[in-house]
Amino acid sequence: MKFSRMFMPTTKETPSDATLVSHQFLIRGGFISQSGAGLYDFLPLGKIVLDKIRAVVKEEMDNTGANEMLCSFVTPMSYWEQSGRNLTMGNELLRFKDRKHGEYVLSPTNEESVVNMVKNRITSYKNLPVNLYHINLKFRDEARPRFGLMRGREFLMKDAYSFHDSAECLQKEFEVMEEAYKRIYTRLGLDFRVVDADSGAIGGSGSKEFHVLANSGEDTIVVCPDCEYGANIEAATRKPNIKEALETVELTKVETPNCKTIEEVSTFLNADSYYSMKAVIKKAIFEESNEVVVFFVRGCDELEETKACNSIGALELEDANDEDIAKAGLVAGYCGIVDLPEGIKVVVDQELKSDNNLVCGANEENYHLTGVDLTSMEDLNFSDLITVQEGDSCSCCGGKLEYTKGIEAGHIFQLGTKYSEAMDAKFLDANGKTQPFVMGCYGVGVSRLVAAVIEQHHDEKGCIWTKETAPFLVDVIVSNAKKDEELDAGMKIYEGLKAAGISTIIDDRKKERFGFKIGDFELIGFPYAIVIGKKLKEGMVEIVDRKTGDKTDVSLEEAVSKLSELLK
Repeated sequence: MKFSRMFMPTTKETPSDATLVSHQFLIRGGFISQSGAGLYDFLPLGKIVLDKIRAVVKEEMDNTGANEMLCSFVTPMSYWEQSGRNLTMGNELLRFKDRKHGEYVLSPTNEESVVNMVKNRITSYKNLPVNLYHINLKFRDEARPRFGLMRGREFLMKDAYSFHDSAECLQKEFEVMEEAYKRIYTRLGLDFRVVDADSGAIGGSGSKEFHVLANSGEDTIVVCPDCEYGANIEAATRKPNIKEALETVELTKVETPNCKTIEEVSTFLNADSYYSMKAVIKKAIFEESNEVVVFFVRGCDELEETKACNSIGALELEDANDEDIAKAGLVAGYCGIVDLPEGIKVVVDQELKSDNNLVCGANEENYHLTGVDLTSMEDLNFSDLITVQEGDSCSCCGGKLEYTKGIEAGHIFQLGTKYSEAMDAKFLDANGKTQPFVMGCYGVGVSRLVAAVIEQHHDEKGCIWTKETAPFLVDVIVSNAKKDEELDAGMKIYEGLKAAGISTIIDDRKKERFGFKIGDFELIGFPYAIVIGKKLKEGMVEIVDRKTGDKTDVSLEEAVSKLSELLK
């Protein structure tokens, strides 16, 4: 390809709303163009990168034996009503009616569509397992689309759906997909981590996320430097933080004037906050109702809201306001587990299960209780509620956990029978009995990976594409294309590289200065450049490594073979 024939409108101007470097450089480098809120057109360079990433994903999926198909981007609302997700997806699900008043959605994911595809077409265990995937547009009506391709409303995604006759068969496919995903991200040249995750709106009993490590990542990842443990903070666990148990003492009400926080109470009583209970009052939103819920965690811990939400099966949690708290009969700052108003839902963190000498609110203003013994209380609901903190002990090896930032670029789920039961999709097992399909689903954010590569591979000058993702591997820069000898030399190298199977672009522009061409090379981020300039009189050209900045002089005749060696 020639620069003079290609549409790649680079610019020095950074969009005012572009806060991430990937957003800035993809716009400035002429890869994408914004057409609306969270909507982006891929220009020729961007389309090349997108297709290269797509090809890697497709190849690795095909190698697992998965079957490529293609679902409609538009899905009948009736599918979503069958699964119940028309209620749980909220406003992110873009709904519309056609001219005949039929109700449809723009698909954000395709579990329902694929279940409908398989339903009544696979009727026997003899035809299982099967894994169906496609790489297709998705749409989520994000309330605040931002960060360019990272959180757009329309995006390209690879989603796959597997069908099995047992949980054991699903587990095998889940492991196959995990290994395939690892190969995808490794081939793309990414530093990534596989982490335990919350299943979110997709549902299911188990899931893992694949995070590209980058300081700009939205997700906080908990990792252990001493082993392979990793988890999204929403799902992270730790080795229980255990201190010496205190002797059981008599339950006593103590006046604690104007002491509402754990810190104030602990200081007033000269007590370790470890031996206290923090009450976090939330309003839980369910499908058809909402109610105030009290979550109790240790005084030195913090509530993890996703865990809390999952513990009661709520759609989401909101902060309870003063009116909510008063209506529930609770006293903010002095809420405790003893003698709570009748009917209040309570969940206690599981690490408090055996504690017998705790401080908590007395449900009376300016008073707390000491000597609270949870072991003597019946019918308490315990669950993992805490936010894992840096320095906590790894549940796998005992090492000290650390935080890092990640960009979620893939997610795999063990769905079980959630969708097959809801949509009455069944098969006959080996005993001739009707069973719902056991399902898994597996997603890769293909267009998001375009941005993720840049978030991990860039410098102050622009993009640094990896070899597998670069729009072209080599940029042949003719310093002065008006000089026939330079242009002829550049074309010779260009044709030689193409003949060697190396994707190459030649900057043959006659109206642009050399400095401008170098600036485009650095901004766009081709892995290598060959510069034809003043040294051509001596029969020499210069190879520039975009990542390291190293420059090497080679003879004109050796340029193609030297590049071939570097790209092996």
